[in-house]
Parts: sequence; C-alpha cells; structure tokens
Amino acid sequence: MIRGWSLGFPRQNPHNFRMNTIVFSLALLLGPAETARPNLIIVHVDDLRYDTLGYLGNPVVQTPNLDKLARKGTSFTNSFVTTSICGVSRATLLTGQWQRRHKCAGFNQNLTDDQWKRTYPEVLRQTGYRTGFIGKIGIADKADQKPMWEKRWDFYRGLPGQGGDEFIDSKDPQKPHKTQIFGDQALEFVSAKDPKPFVLQISFNAVHARDGKPREFTPDPRDEELYKDTAMPVPPLANEEAYGLLPKFVQDSEARKRWKPRYSTPEMAQATLRDYYRLVTGVDREVGRIVEELQKRDLAKNTVLVFTSDNGFALGDRGLADKWFMYEESIRVPLLIADLREKDASRCRVESIVLNADIAPTLLDLAGAKIPKEMQGQSLVPFLKRYIPMDWRQGFFYEHHAGMKNIPPSEGVRSERFKYIRWLDPTPEGIKEGHARAEQLFELDSDPLEKKDLAADPKYAQILDQSRKVWQYQRKELE
Repeated sequence: MIRGWSLGFPRQNPHNFRMNTIVFSLALLLGPAETARPNLIIVHVDDLRYDTLGYLGNPVVQTPNLDKLARKGTSFTNSFVTTSICGVSRATLLTGQWQRRHKCAGFNQNLTDDQWKRTYPEVLRQTGYRTGFIGKIGIADKADQKPMWEKRWDFYRGLPGQGGDEFIDSKDPQKPHKTQIFGDQALEFVSAKDPKPFVLQISFNAVHARDGKPREFTPDPRDEELYKDTAMPVPPLANEEAYGLLPKFVQDSEARKRWKPRYSTPEMAQATLRDYYRLVTGVDREVGRIVEELQKRDLAKNTVLVFTSDNGFALGDRGLADKWFMYEESIRVPLLIADLREKDASRCRVESIVLNADIAPTLLDLAGAKIPKEMQGQSLVPFLKRYIPMDWRQGFFYEHHAGMKNIPPSEGVRSERFKYIRWLDPTPEGIKEGHARAEQLFELDSDPLEKKDLAADPKYAQILDQSRKVWQYQRKELE
C-alpha cells in the first residue's frame, strides 16, 4: 500500500477524517446491528471495463439488475487491479496479495497448499462456511489440475483455460450459452438445503473474447437483436492519433495484433462493440436471476453480493485491444458491493482508490473472520458503513510481467493525480532489477485520457524523480 504518498497533492479533508474515525470507533463499540454471519457472493466478470455499465453512466448498455443493486449499494468509482491479466488478478482476488508475493505470474503457476490456507475461501471454510466456485478458474488452469481444485472447494464447477473455447457449443448449438450455464449452476448452489452460511464465487468467462474464433464475442441468441440499430459509442482514444503517441514497442505488441480483426474498420468496430455489450447484458440477466432466487428462498436478507472484474479492456482505445498495460482502460474496473441485508440503504459512491487486493480481506471482515497478516489489501467494510479510514491509501503500485510473448512488461505507481509508468527491459535480469526501457508520466487531473507524456518535461523533473523513488520503495515493500 502507498500510505502518505501524495506526490504534492493534498490528502482528503483531515477534519472529515477525524470525525469519520470518531463515529466509526463508536460504531465498533456499539457493535454491528446484524450478528448472523452473512452469505457472500462474488460475481467476477472477465475483461469488463469500468464504463460499460448503466449505473456508471453508460448511456447505451442495458444492465437493469446491476443498476437496481447500485441504487442501494456502494459503488467504488476508482477501483483498480494491481495486475491487468486474468491469472494474476484471480490469484490476487483469492489471496489479497500482489503478484510479487503470491508469485502466480503465469497461467501454469499454482498457489501452494500452504498459500491456499490463507486464501479467503479456505479461511471461511475453516470457520464453518460452505464454499463454492463456478466458471473460469484461470490459475494453473490445465484440465489435469481439476482434482486439486475440487478438493479446495465444497462445490466446484470450475473450467480450465478460458472456461471453454466457445460460448455456445458448435457441436450442440441447442445447449445454453456459457453465461446461462454458470447462472444455472449458481442457482443449484444457493438452493442447497444446508444450514451453514455460504460463500460463492462465480467467475463468468464473458465478456472475454474467444480469441481467434470467427465471432469472438458470441452473445446469447436471446440477445442477438439488442443494440442492432444502435450506433455504439466509440472510446475517445480509438484513433490513429492516440496510437501514434505510444512507445514503438507497444505499437508493435500483441495488443495491436488483436486490434486488427476487431476494430480496424468502423464496421468491424461496431460489430465488436455490439457483441461485447450483448455479453455484458447477458451477465446482468444472470445476476438478476441469482438475486431473485435468493429472495425466493429468503436468503437475501442475510447476503452480501460483490460485483467486479478481473481487469479492464481496451475497446480500440489507442489503436489497441485487450489489457496488460497500465493505461486507465486496462487497470480500472467496476466494483459494486450490495448489502442485501439493508432494507433502507441508499446509493453510496466512493471515490477513494480501492484495489482487487482489498476484496479478500473485505470478505473476511464481513464474516467476522481473522484476516491473515499475509494479506496486503485492506478491508473496505468502513466504506460500507459510510466512513473513510484516516490512513487510507493515496495511490498504489502496479506490475505486469506475466511472461506472455510480445507483451512489454511494466510496473508503475498511480496516485490520485499522477501516474508513473516504467516500461521494463524485457530480459529476466532487467525485469528483476527494474531496468527502465522507457518511462511515462501523466497528470490525471488535467489529462484524464493520458495523452500528454510529461516524463521529458523539465517542469516535472521533481515529480518524476519522486515517482521513481515511490516505485522503487513499493516494489521492495510489497514482496
């Protein structure tokens, strides 16, 4: 965590911090209103960028069920991942740790049995929770790993790889879309007659592309007509000018290769965006089904639902596709926590910087379980109670070096105002030592689209130097 780092920016109002801390302390002394341990559901979407949901202001997408939850939930508008790639991010969700600590840098690296003991599902399991997992596991995801994963969960419906090569089985097109199958399995889990509290993680493989397929974002047939006559909103950076501002090695990366079959003509871009949005709506429908089933079984009154994504996604931004890099469209994700126990709750939007590493300790905190000291994230429960912790982070450390071919490795730090990106020398020694291949610096207040690189501007030399020092400190501190 980066505490006290502001790079010259003021902290939030100290008087507000002081008052919030006093009120929060009183609340702790009085004790929680709800004593029963809540059921916990984590809806984890694949490659969902932060601005493709209705409750976050998207004017086109249809997400009525999530919008309804947001009207009484807590929405974190500055939620980020510490590494923008599925395998690493999923390990971070389970462990509450940066990649530097959990070491799951590639798709074949697994959490050891000793590490697993300190993941949120295993800690909850040991305290009496029934645990369930559905969908794309994304970590050590070969088929032969299935027996190991089955032992780690009470209810396991996980799939290796990308959760299936196709959303709809080409050998049997009458089978439901994968998104619906995962939803059906979630209903199976919550309908079990078991007195234990439960925790269920549903990891949809939507809205991730089926890379290389003729139609990479195949939607549920029920959604084929959606957005058919709608001009889909194109990201403001989906142009050659923004592409021209990138470092040459990013221009030549895998992200540009994947851009070509999706966005290289206006017609292709519109078709891709329509299918991507259709998949988002399909996930929303399953969220609605799950909540309805909870209500039907009188479980909603003691359930908390967390909705988020493993990373963001470039929809043609900067002439690129996919994720990996430290630009906002890649690292920023939606995070919504809906406490269904609260009948009279009202919408709350939190602007503080929160991370995917915070989800595991938050789940344990909600359940009243002890948070392992190895977890590096911080509980978000104070925000759910409408309080801001006095020492909350002012920025965070980012890293991506998952060893994928033609993906430039990078690290960096992002504060509330500045972002420092350090592109690393791709040799193993260079990555280990943090040797810079290039550096970028952006002032987010005046340049939220990150178009003007200030790294070579003498006026920002001091900020650049301070950024390097924060980066260097954090990369050691988080190991």
